[in-house]
Amino acid sequence: MKYADVILPLALPRNYTYAVPPEMESSIQPGSRVAVQLGKQKRYAGIVKRIHELPPSNYKTKPILDVLDKEPVVYPTQLAFWEWIAQYYMCNEGDVLNAALPAHLKLSSETVLLYNDALGDDFTALSDHEYLIAEALQIRKELRIGEVQLILDRSDVYSLIKQLIEKQVCFVYEELKESYKAKLENYVLLNPALESDEAMAPLFDELGRAPKQLELLLAYLHLVRTQGAVLQSELLKKSGASSAQLKGLVDKGILRVEKRQVDRVPLGKMETQLDFDLSPAQEKALAEIRTGFQDKQVALLHGVTSSGKTQIYVKLIEEALANGRQVLYLLPEIALTAQIIRRLQKHFAGQIGIYHSRFSNNERVEIWNKVKSGEIRIVLGARSSLLLPFRDLGLIILDEEHDASFKQHEPAPRYHARDAAIYYASLFKAKVLLGSATPALESYYNAKQGKYALVELGERFGGIDMPDIEIVDMKKETALKEVVNNFSSVLRKQIAQSLADKKQVILFQNRRGYAPFLLCTTCGWIPNCKQCDVSLTYHKHQDKLSCHYCGTRYPYLYVCEACGSQTLFPKNFGTEKIEEDLQALFPEARIARMDLDAIRSKDSHNKMIQSLEQREIDILVGTQMVVKGLDFENVNLVGILSADSLLSYPDFRVNERAFQLMEQVSGRSGRRDGKGKVIVQASNTRHPILQFVVEHNYRKMYESEIAEREQFGYPPFYRLMKITLKHKQQQTVEQAAMVLGNWLKPHLGHQLVGPAAPLVSRVRGFYLQEMLIKLPKDSKKITQIKQLAKEMFLQLTIEKQFRSVIILPDVDCV
Repeated sequence: MKYADVILPLALPRNYTYAVPPEMESSIQPGSRVAVQLGKQKRYAGIVKRIHELPPSNYKTKPILDVLDKEPVVYPTQLAFWEWIAQYYMCNEGDVLNAALPAHLKLSSETVLLYNDALGDDFTALSDHEYLIAEALQIRKELRIGEVQLILDRSDVYSLIKQLIEKQVCFVYEELKESYKAKLENYVLLNPALESDEAMAPLFDELGRAPKQLELLLAYLHLVRTQGAVLQSELLKKSGASSAQLKGLVDKGILRVEKRQVDRVPLGKMETQLDFDLSPAQEKALAEIRTGFQDKQVALLHGVTSSGKTQIYVKLIEEALANGRQVLYLLPEIALTAQIIRRLQKHFAGQIGIYHSRFSNNERVEIWNKVKSGEIRIVLGARSSLLLPFRDLGLIILDEEHDASFKQHEPAPRYHARDAAIYYASLFKAKVLLGSATPALESYYNAKQGKYALVELGERFGGIDMPDIEIVDMKKETALKEVVNNFSSVLRKQIAQSLADKKQVILFQNRRGYAPFLLCTTCGWIPNCKQCDVSLTYHKHQDKLSCHYCGTRYPYLYVCEACGSQTLFPKNFGTEKIEEDLQALFPEARIARMDLDAIRSKDSHNKMIQSLEQREIDILVGTQMVVKGLDFENVNLVGILSADSLLSYPDFRVNERAFQLMEQVSGRSGRRDGKGKVIVQASNTRHPILQFVVEHNYRKMYESEIAEREQFGYPPFYRLMKITLKHKQQQTVEQAAMVLGNWLKPHLGHQLVGPAAPLVSRVRGFYLQEMLIKLPKDSKKITQIKQLAKEMFLQLTIEKQFRSVIILPDVDCV
């Protein structure tokens, strides 16, 4: 008898083993989806991880119900990668499966009610609600749960269904249904008997009395010669004809309409065309990367902003494709894909696929299958594209590798795309190139220690100078009453000058909304979210107060709920307020805002970036979205409106992150024509990080920070694991954290920090407690500590009073 270990799309600590029926032995393969039953009735589509002949000793196996795929949906390489992610990031393989597979490849059964024909039509013993469902079942023969809910206009229908089953009105079964649907389009074809000129000639005379049909036929002949296949929708649009006129030609046997499956994500004709030359500095950097790849798997390209890193990436992609291998190009934000894809499409037409969360479920299935088959040779996407089923990966590029967006926080798996990419590449014997103007300290340290190859690119492309950075003292400006609507006199003058010179401006503020909070000036009360311990942000456009943690919206308050006075006023400022102030200061300017509130639809990023490129926007206001890797040739001024907010967050990475943000956003200025200018508004002008930013001196920042990290035991000298405990009751979670901390302390000593409540101690109604474990850079000790933590988690949840406490481990928390 053969058995299969199956990964189910559930957070189960172990994979279930199922018996393989003899008739399925020839068709089942690792990586294929199979239909299996879990519990009494529930069915799932799981992924076969391993086939073997060892039955489990502690439970009786159930048989696999069906093999759903002729070909596996993932390769053994992905299964090995999933196992590593689950082990390293302390989650379950089911969590990884859920994150990796598109929704339409993950199937779980739906409960279906089947009418009992033996009952007849005697419904006298039924209640009114039972009668409604019985009557519908008698007519339809079967109903799904959702349909029952619609008939009764209520969501709680399970007790009613239980009564119907007990009265033998219906039976229940579980149906596993494919969700993916191929896209079908109507294509128009000519009757094969009319393809010769001799057969076609009489038609023109015959259709002379039906000019619209003749025009439709001529339009078809033109399209079929220029395009080949002719879509019905395109034909009707080009000819201006109606569906009825097309039907007339179909009825006469001249044309016919056929449904065909079409791609939702067509790739087009495959071409490779590189039409640029590298500068001497770029050529040198490329040669050093190639040399580094000879004896190291990973290379770090530290190139200043606008140094032409993308062109080096393009050359390396070309080499990987020439060797017949696939390439993964990872970016931290969806916002960046729009601009980069246009550049890569120019060089590698018909070979690129984009993958991120904005695609529909059906589109994601089609991209998944094209990557698996090798039809898509270059994938450009956010961190989730790392989980695609590559056939033969040769190169992974992580652009802006320092960015915190590469870390997944919720839900599990809480992986870091940079570190996971390095392991994933090792499975293919592929190379990894990390690129950034401001590398993560961990990456730069690894390069300095010789673990990675280090390549420096210290000059901008075309010999353009780095922008001048000016720090404006907001305390002095305020004392002199020069501040107008949060803008210093220096920044206002520079914006006016840029507009006069027909240049564009980018303004950066790391807070969205109109105002971060409301304040009662009488008693000091601030409106907080009822589910989270955070102040509510005011969004003027929606006239709502919004929680940026749970998303709950509240009506605007005009009266203080503490003292009853009408003295609630917005305090501080976000991007929405800046946009409003700019319209008052520069009424003639065309102003746009790029933040999470303004960018909602799938194409809105792309449209706004194109508008800026085409100079339809004069001033762009934004959050971190405007910082990351965007390239605009007409921008000559960047304003950072509140540097203090970047430098005052209580986190050991605060200086590194502030430097990265300010250096990256300043790099958007002066990339093509003339020297750029950056204005940084700050109250604490003596902060050392500001001086490093003014000098564009990454190395000094690195040396300053790395010394402190070593002294206090932070990355890259230690790895960090954060343990978060959640519960609806504050006392329960505090007690649980104290107990867990007391159990861990004897084993970990000073390596354990906490437990304590985080800055935001309640989110979505759950009270939080956190503790931090500093893991030494020793793989054996790390594995031992993780195993110890898992045992302690299990021991804690066995305790009756802590059974409902949620424990979330986060390895390499950022």
